[in-house]
Amino acid sequence: MGYGGLPQAPAGLLWGMTLSPLTRRRLKQFRANKRGFWSLWFFLTLFVLALLAPMLANDKPLLMQHDGKLYVPFMVSYPETTFGGDFETEADYRDTYLQELVKSKGGWMVWPPIPFYYDTVNYNLPTPAPSHPTFDNILGTDDQGRDVAARVIYGFRISVLFGLTLTLISSIIGITAGAFQGYYGGKVDLIMQRFIEVWSAMPSLYILIIFSAMFAPGFWTLLLILLLFSWVSLVDVVRAEFLRTRNFDYVRAAHALGVSNNTIMWRHVLPNAMVATMTMMPFILTGSITALTSLDFLGLGMPPGAPSLGELLEQGKNNLEAPWLGFTAFISLALMLSLLTFIGEAVRDAFDPRKANL
Repeated sequence: MGYGGLPQAPAGLLWGMTLSPLTRRRLKQFRANKRGFWSLWFFLTLFVLALLAPMLANDKPLLMQHDGKLYVPFMVSYPETTFGGDFETEADYRDTYLQELVKSKGGWMVWPPIPFYYDTVNYNLPTPAPSHPTFDNILGTDDQGRDVAARVIYGFRISVLFGLTLTLISSIIGITAGAFQGYYGGKVDLIMQRFIEVWSAMPSLYILIIFSAMFAPGFWTLLLILLLFSWVSLVDVVRAEFLRTRNFDYVRAAHALGVSNNTIMWRHVLPNAMVATMTMMPFILTGSITALTSLDFLGLGMPPGAPSLGELLEQGKNNLEAPWLGFTAFISLALMLSLLTFIGEAVRDAFDPRKANL
């Protein structure tokens, strides 16, 4: 028998019993939004596939046999001499000469579904690049002969990882700044608020373009540049929650018991502010991905040759005779941003107290 004479829950329900009633209600409200619920699973599926990009799109075999031995070229670099070639450099598995060497020893190769890496140039195109979709290049090639499908997969991965990293770091900074403002108030709040007002009034787009032109482009460089302004979006929300909550009775009681300010802030007050914060995070993620795409479209984003949806959009603009470039980039971005928006709406519904009775 469990507590209070109730029958003890089966072991299979232990995970559900650890969730508070409030958490279970929020999960129920999230699932009630069917569009957001299924968008989450669809987005997670796409994200997992993107993380497995080297197994889906690669110019190296996933597995091969040569002279009775097994090799995993997509994970390990092998020199051409390993397979009877002449050079000590890494083997080019798309070279017909190397393929004949492997076959001569009774070997075989297992290729990924898309046998191209994001920077692999297909020299056997039926038409000059950009080439229309074919059986080999299901979404065609760009103006440099690179497979569009492979670049979309790797570009999707970079965009999501960049957005998630920027959202996480900017949320930590924004929540911390807003918490200190709202909890301490007075001069701390006044000085920080004036600084944020001045900082927010600066022309962020022009500053981002200037910084992107000054520094060598790269993942972490762009992350630091965009982080300069992205953290501000959460400050006002967290600040307002801390200003409201710091005068509650349980906070005053904690003060009277001698609980430290840091403990009160992060253990007792922050959970109230996290409700509004969680509802905004999917939209911050969407904005982060859009910002990276915009800089890539302007040529100020990722290094040249890196897979990027913004660069693919720019190629579509410059090659109007190749509509598959623009359509592919547009559909990819529209799908990704729509899924994130639907997820954000479901999260907002989950934390909305007005939907508690649904």
